[in-house]
Amino acid sequence: MLSVFRNFLAELTGGGTDKGFGEDDHRLAAAALLHHVVAVDGEVTESERQRLHDLLQNRYGLDADATEDLMRAAEKADDEAVDFYRFTSVLKTRLDEIDREQIVAMMWDLVYADGRLTEFEDNVIWRVADLLGVSGRARLRLKKIVQSGGNVVADIAPQES
Repeated sequence: MLSVFRNFLAELTGGGTDKGFGEDDHRLAAAALLHHVVAVDGEVTESERQRLHDLLQNRYGLDADATEDLMRAAEKADDEAVDFYRFTSVLKTRLDEIDREQIVAMMWDLVYADGRLTEFEDNVIWRVADLLGVSGRARLRLKKIVQSGGNVVADIAPQES
């Protein structure tokens, strides 16, 4: 009863801005991991932010406002998380192998949005890929495609929500 009242008040005051991106939503899990990889070096550049927005919007077929809501919810979820398991467990149970590889491809795409790869970014992708069950071979293949200017992400079709 109390939670219903809190949700009602949050809706009235504009609080609770996740707009339907709950903890078990694979879009939020993916977005939180993607946000983490751009923020891990301590600076989120405008090119990284814009690329994250574009990837999420195209991947999930969201409008601009919903994409911004997802990005805010992802940043909050990432800030509150103590590890990657919270997100990778959702993705591993909800997505097939190809979709999980596509998350890793988007991570590589974001890492190179600012033109450089840090060891922290490389390590995050390695750990996330491992938790997602993406092989080292696939992870490196995706990295090479992105490094060589290939657009792995352009071929990713939007998923059903």
